[in-house]
Amino acid sequence: MTTVAAVVPRRPLRDRLGTPWLVVRRLLAVPIVMFFLASAVFVAMRLLPGSPATSLAAGGASGDTSAAALRENEAQINEALGLDKSLAHQYGSFLSDIVHLDLGTSFYGGNSIRTLLGGALPATIELTVAAMLIAVLLGMVTGVIAALRKDTWIDNLTRSVGTVSFSLPWFALGVLAIVIFGVWLQWLPIIGRMPSALDYRPTTNFVLLDAILQDRPELIWPWFQHLILPATTLALSMAGFITRIVRASVLEVLGDDFVRTARMKGLSGGQILRRHVLRNSSLPIVTVLGLQFGSLLGGSVITETVFSYPGVGNMLVNAILQRDYPVVQGAALAIALLFTLVNVATDLLYLVLDPRLRKA
Repeated sequence: MTTVAAVVPRRPLRDRLGTPWLVVRRLLAVPIVMFFLASAVFVAMRLLPGSPATSLAAGGASGDTSAAALRENEAQINEALGLDKSLAHQYGSFLSDIVHLDLGTSFYGGNSIRTLLGGALPATIELTVAAMLIAVLLGMVTGVIAALRKDTWIDNLTRSVGTVSFSLPWFALGVLAIVIFGVWLQWLPIIGRMPSALDYRPTTNFVLLDAILQDRPELIWPWFQHLILPATTLALSMAGFITRIVRASVLEVLGDDFVRTARMKGLSGGQILRRHVLRNSSLPIVTVLGLQFGSLLGGSVITETVFSYPGVGNMLVNAILQRDYPVVQGAALAIALLFTLVNVATDLLYLVLDPRLRKA
């Protein structure tokens, strides 16, 4: 009697690697995203009307400088900056510098872009993280309360306030906050990151960390006062959106069979909420937080400009107005890299929260 052996197909390599392959695959996407974004920023800046050479030549000219002399100065500046070369040559040099992690120097002052980002990026990270914490706290609390008090006046009021805050643009919220809390009530400072009279010499340029490293607790309260208004302004719009998502997610989980089973076992409402509801409703909430972090980075550009906050967003706006190509490219890449890494971290967090997404 002949026995036919069963042939077990060999699993693909990605399935045998499992979770490590998912991590590698997401990390490999980072340089691809950065390449396309760097290319888009390079092209967009060259399409804008105006030229850095024109601004630099006009800024260094006196009142009696002739038009011919200005044109000659522009030509010399273009040659010095390499802007007289073809776009293809400029693009190739730009990509070569990026590969070698050389972001160049500013057209105005000749400062290294990495030095400028080292001063501005920590301020933006502080602002964004503070805004995220405020938004998550407000959104989670109000969303859970609205779900537990469904169709009551508390639910209707919470959803209405969330809709209004989500609909208002950042610049409107910023101006309103400045007028009310800075001008009328004079409770909080409205400009900058630290008081100009305070002697602050950064070590890491993260104020809270520097206050610990330098043993200077007097830095914390002035920094916190300057952070409250821009962070809250940035957080309010996102908090309204989180409220609606949390409410919908919690209501969906509350209707599942395992919640009814937990009630039948005699678990209290608080135990059910902590052990079952919040944990099982966390995946869509994490998805929203990961996506909204990019929205916060975009909003920081507007918020930093409104409050004259010395972050990457404010630096980016000023560089665009001056046509400072290296600064714009470096700032845009920094924001994009931060956003991309946060999204990769969000994808990996899915694997922790939901084991079903892992491939054995």
